[in-house]
Amino acid sequence: MTAGWTKWGVSGCVPGPPGAGFRAPGAAVARACHTNPHNLETSVTGAGYAPSMTRPRPQPLLRRFRSPLIAVLVLLPVLGCGAGARKPAQRFPVTVARAEERAVPYEILTTGTIEPRQTVSVGSQVGGLVIRLGFQEGDEVKAGQLLFQIDAQPFRAAYEQARAVLMKDQAQAVSAVADAERARALIPQGLISPQEAEGKQAQAAALTAQVRADSASLLNARLNLEYASIRAPVDGRTGALLVHRGDYVKPSTAEPLVTINTIHPILARFTIPERDMPAVLRRRDDGLVTRVSPADRDSNWATGKLVFVDNAVDRATGTLLLKAEFPNRDGALWPGEFVNVRLVLGVEARACVVPAQAVTNGQAGAIVYVLNADSTVTPHPVVVARTLEDVSVISSGVNPGDIVITDGQMRLAPGARVVVRQPAGGPGAGTGAAVAGAPGAAGAAGAGRR
Repeated sequence: MTAGWTKWGVSGCVPGPPGAGFRAPGAAVARACHTNPHNLETSVTGAGYAPSMTRPRPQPLLRRFRSPLIAVLVLLPVLGCGAGARKPAQRFPVTVARAEERAVPYEILTTGTIEPRQTVSVGSQVGGLVIRLGFQEGDEVKAGQLLFQIDAQPFRAAYEQARAVLMKDQAQAVSAVADAERARALIPQGLISPQEAEGKQAQAAALTAQVRADSASLLNARLNLEYASIRAPVDGRTGALLVHRGDYVKPSTAEPLVTINTIHPILARFTIPERDMPAVLRRRDDGLVTRVSPADRDSNWATGKLVFVDNAVDRATGTLLLKAEFPNRDGALWPGEFVNVRLVLGVEARACVVPAQAVTNGQAGAIVYVLNADSTVTPHPVVVARTLEDVSVISSGVNPGDIVITDGQMRLAPGARVVVRQPAGGPGAGTGAAVAGAPGAAGAAGAGRR
C-alpha cells in the first residue's frame, strides 16, 4: 500500500509497518494515521494502530438535486400543453371567387402562321434605264401607283415610227383599192385584160393586209411605251427594293424588282387534327368564327372567319389545312408571324367556370379548395373540361355558387381555417376579389391589423 496524505490537515505522519498506516514521531501520546482504502482518505488513529472511523464522502451536487429536477422535467410538458391550448388557431389569408354558370364557347386550340392575302412579284416587261422611283421600300402603295419609270424615249420613237408606217401603208392601200375597182369596171368594155384587173385586185388586198400589220406594230409600240412606266398591280405593302435609280433592267427576268403583299385583309394558315375534321365540316358553311393572337401578345385577339378548308387530309401528318381571313385594319397581323388560333365551333350555354388560378394539381389530380361556412376549407377533386383564357370549365367537383380559393392554396390543408383578404388592386380587383358574404370576409381587415 502506498501512503496517502491526510485530507483533514494532519501533517507529519510517517509511514508505520505495512498495513499499519502512519505514525507521528515524538508525539506524547502515540497516534497513528492510515489511509482508508475504501474512501481513499487519510485518517488519524490512536496508538497501537487501532482502526479508526473514516468520514463519509460527500455526495455529488447532481444527486442532491435529482428529485427536484425530475419533478420539473415531468411538469414542463404539462405546463406547455396548457399554454398551447390557450393559443388561438392560425388563420391563413386567402383570396376567393365564386364559381359561376355562364355561356362558354367550345373551341379548337391550335397554332398557325400569318400569310398575305395576295403576293405579287413586280418585274419589267421592257428593258431600259431606271430614271425615277415612285415609292420608298416598305411603303403602302395603291393599285395603279407608279413604282418605276424606265427611260421611255426609245419606245416613244418606236411608236412614232410605227405610226408613220401605218399612215403610209393606209394611203397606198386606199389607192390600190380604187385602181382595182376601176379595172373591174373596164373589163366589160374590153379596155383592160382580165389578168391585169386581177393583178390590181391582188395588190389592193396586199396593201390592205399590210395596213393591218402596221396597226399591230403600232399597238405593240404603244404597249412598250406604257410598259416603261411600271405601276402597282394591287394594293399592298412593298418589300425590299432590288433596283435603284440608274440601274439597267432587263425585260422578263425571273428576279422581281420588288414584291408587294396584300395585308388588308390577311390570312391565317393553320391545321387541325383529323379527329376534329367532322365537327368542322358540319359547320364550314356557317362562317365559323376564328380568333388569332400573336404568340407574344396572348391577350390581344383578332377576330375573323373561316374561308378555306383543304380538300384532303395530309397523310404524312394526319392534319387538315384551314385558312381564316381577318380585316387587319390596324396592321397588327404580319405575314410570317407565328400565332395562337382559336376556332369557335359553338357555345356551351350553361358551363360551370372558376378562375383558372383556383385549380391546383396534386398527386391525385386537379383539386379546388372550397370555402365552408365555418371559415374552413375542403379540397374538392375536379375534372377540368377545358381552359379558356383566364377561366377553367369544370365538368364535375364544383357547383355554381361555391366559393373557391384563388390565392394562398399552397399553405392550406383539409380543415385549415382561413381569413379572406382583398387582392392588391383593392376591392373587386381581378377574379380573386373577396366575395361579398363569404365566410371570414368580414374579419379580413381586422386580421390584417393584427
